Amino acid sequence: MSETSKLPIGVFDSGVGGLTVVRALMERLPFENIIYFGDTARVPYGVKSVATIEHFTGQITDHLLQRGVKMLIIACNTMAAVASHAVKQRAGDVPVLDVIDAGARAAVQGSAGAIGVIGTPTTVNSNAYARRIHELNPAVRVYSQACPLFVPLVEEGWLDHPVTRMTAQEYLRPVLAEQVDSLVLGCTHYPPIKPLVQDVVGPDVRLVDSAITVAEQAAETLNQLGLANPGETLADYQFTVTDIPLRFQTIGERFLGRSLGTLTKLDW
Repeated sequence: MSETSKLPIGVFDSGVGGLTVVRALMERLPFENIIYFGDTARVPYGVKSVATIEHFTGQITDHLLQRGVKMLIIACNTMAAVASHAVKQRAGDVPVLDVIDAGARAAVQGSAGAIGVIGTPTTVNSNAYARRIHELNPAVRVYSQACPLFVPLVEEGWLDHPVTRMTAQEYLRPVLAEQVDSLVLGCTHYPPIKPLVQDVVGPDVRLVDSAITVAEQAAETLNQLGLANPGETLADYQFTVTDIPLRFQTIGERFLGRSLGTLTKLDW
């Protein structure tokens, strides 16, 4: 066992949504140390230019590499869509995973031919999921739908509210009309409403949760590279943000499913 195996996994996002990825990692890899970085002072990234997103993502990547991580996970669909190449360039030998690649792989593996993708307008407009899915299987048909209201509804805690259900029915009607057999939850804010979405789409449509799939991919990669932590001590979790908004703790703990513990604020 190398000393590297004890190093943490670095997970980062433009805000709080990536905590659903941290939650999946905690469940799948209970012995792994994790550093989470949320750029809460500059969220949302979705309205910013590609050059700005690349610049911000580069800053976060450098920060996590300086702290000494053995793996980087881009837990933000917007960052993954436009800046994953920049992260990989900076990371060198450190493996880089992202939610879009993981979600696309899982969708293709379980689909007979038609896949739906839901996400923020920026992620959908980037066409990143459709491109990656078609790279893996050109024969698959992909139907994407932007769901801009889901993020504020989830942050409001309306996880099983009539308004959220009605919104889901409206958004998903055109996707379901295409007879999709799989639906990718292409935003890290969406896992908390997974039961409601499953209810709306019915039992015949398989939901692909990119948080769970990237955690699975992380487990496989760490084992392949001999970097898995043997777990001689309890896992250590660190959370760094660039701002602590009033509701951050509440929303963050809802996403994580437990207390956030110690939060560190970083001023750029």
